[in-house]
Amino acid sequence: MLDDSPQNLASKSSILITGATGYVGGRLVHLLEGRGYELTCLARRPEHLRGRVAPETRVMQGDAVTGEGLEDALSGVETAYYLIHSMGSPDAFETQDRIAAENFAHAAKNAGVRRIVYLGGLVDATQPLSSHLRSRMEVGNILRRSGVPVTELRASIVIGSGSLSFEMIRAIVEHLPILITPRWVSVEAQPIGIDDLLQYLVGCLDIDETGNPIYEIGGSDRTSYGGMMREYARQRGLRRVLVPVPVLTPRLSSLWLGLVSPLYARVGRKLIDSIRTPTIVQDPRALEVFDVVPGTMESAMKRALENEDREFAQTHWSDALSASGSRPPHFGGMRMGRRLVDSREKEVSCTTEQAFAPIQRIGGSRGWYAANFLWKLRGWIDLLVGGVGMRRGRRHPVKVGVGDALDCWRVVGFEPARSLRLSAEMKLPGRAWLHFEVEPAETGARIRQTAIFEPRGLPGLLYWYGIYPLHAYIFHAMLHTIAESAQREPGEEPSTLATTQAPSPQAWS
Repeated sequence: MLDDSPQNLASKSSILITGATGYVGGRLVHLLEGRGYELTCLARRPEHLRGRVAPETRVMQGDAVTGEGLEDALSGVETAYYLIHSMGSPDAFETQDRIAAENFAHAAKNAGVRRIVYLGGLVDATQPLSSHLRSRMEVGNILRRSGVPVTELRASIVIGSGSLSFEMIRAIVEHLPILITPRWVSVEAQPIGIDDLLQYLVGCLDIDETGNPIYEIGGSDRTSYGGMMREYARQRGLRRVLVPVPVLTPRLSSLWLGLVSPLYARVGRKLIDSIRTPTIVQDPRALEVFDVVPGTMESAMKRALENEDREFAQTHWSDALSASGSRPPHFGGMRMGRRLVDSREKEVSCTTEQAFAPIQRIGGSRGWYAANFLWKLRGWIDLLVGGVGMRRGRRHPVKVGVGDALDCWRVVGFEPARSLRLSAEMKLPGRAWLHFEVEPAETGARIRQTAIFEPRGLPGLLYWYGIYPLHAYIFHAMLHTIAESAQREPGEEPSTLATTQAPSPQAWS
């Protein structure tokens, strides 16, 4: 285990993490920050990362594909985590992976890096490999040819809320009561929980290794995508029937995934190609070298679902796509786990206190800043079906505290001049939240408004997508009017915006 005593913290080496905007890299950053390591993160768009890391963590701009910024980022680094891959790229990802690895290996050698830790894919070299798995192997070989010692971890499917494979399983099982399963769904794999994977990555800093060891890592169970689909359905209390068919090719499967969720239209076939061959640990040496006892697939699935609310605010695999500028379609918002998210922001030329003032006064006699007649109509409909409607108003025209009712909403989080979180109490086929945040910006302040919906089965999805055009109009108009009000109305002093209750921790349920 790691020794986090003050004496040991003083001697901890400088570490570079690439891919820190991605699913694994983002969680690794937070884990190492908590253990006191001196960290540098390399990002093509540092602005996507700076607000999500500790103030002590350096964030430097760079791109392994172009080579830009690598020399500066690697200066003084002893251990570099290489967590870059281009599977989400619309271009030839194998070429980009190759160029990025060559540039990074050359820069690491010149900078005197003592070790590279690389996360690759679990493969059976005797089997035909997909382009994705061939690229993963090639990257490891390129890094080793640099002369810098490389520790390579090879993993199969990663189970964790937000990982690509897990989210694909979720999308299929949540959307479809009858699952038409092609042959690749029954191919054997050895999935690993995200917590166990992170422990292996951190453990690479402790082991005293020479040369270029390769460790195959996996959980304690052998299963398949079909087995994981059944386990996910069991833990979610969903009845699902799997009907195997032999004719669904990877191409047709990827098109099918694109219909289930647009997020998989680009990466679906690349992922499915990698599933067609078994990914089983053949060399168990990692169990002897690392102080890690891998858990079961069932326990990893359980942790992923139990920690959903906490992980909702953490990194997600699609963060990497967003950071690269390749955003998913906007209709209906973005799917994050079980939730659908519509987030909008607007900069205003005033202080954060002035920007937050109209947000704090929302609801009651002031209304909701847009389409108040529609809000009232929604309230009448809610009353007819036994809901609370819009008749409750608010306790005070300005003051607000956790637990207060705001019409058909309940305050579940409040931070003065910064954040207001509301949970819907109207009758809905699911759960809904509305979140307002204010933060400093170059022009003054930035207001972010986020609507979140967790649908309950097919009725919930039909509700969200059916009225989304109306929601989009209301959300857009609401944010626009709040921004205008913030710049038009004089801001109140913080003392007049006092809360009646201390801010609560972030809660989404």
